[in-house]
Amino acid sequence: MSKKSACGCGSAPKLIFACSGAADVGAVADQAARKLTKDGTGKMFCLAGIGGRVSGIMATTKSAGRILAIDGCPLNCAKNSLEQGGFKKYEHLQLADLGMEKGKTPPTPEAIAKVVAAGTAKLAC
Repeated sequence: MSKKSACGCGSAPKLIFACSGAADVGAVADQAARKLTKDGTGKMFCLAGIGGRVSGIMATTKSAGRILAIDGCPLNCAKNSLEQGGFKKYEHLQLADLGMEKGKTPPTPEAIAKVVAAGTAKLAC
């Protein structure tokens, strides 16, 4: 993991859990998380593993320095999954707060870049 993936106060990873739902905003959230990972801002991690209470994924998430949940729509599946998994300390990015609306937001490079910028800010130490 690159040095950009951890806070200056420690070496714990920054984990990113994204909605990857069937709607256009789910695609934007997913692709933004992949871009944040590629850029070294954090590491995209398995939201289904939280829902399934997979022991290794739960343990790694508990040891994270920072957690970012990116939700495509106001149903907030990523946020709710983390909370039901027992995680309370995380940053939340809701695409509707960025003016993106389900059914009206194709996964364009501009939309993805907007989410990446907001996600980068939320993961900053």
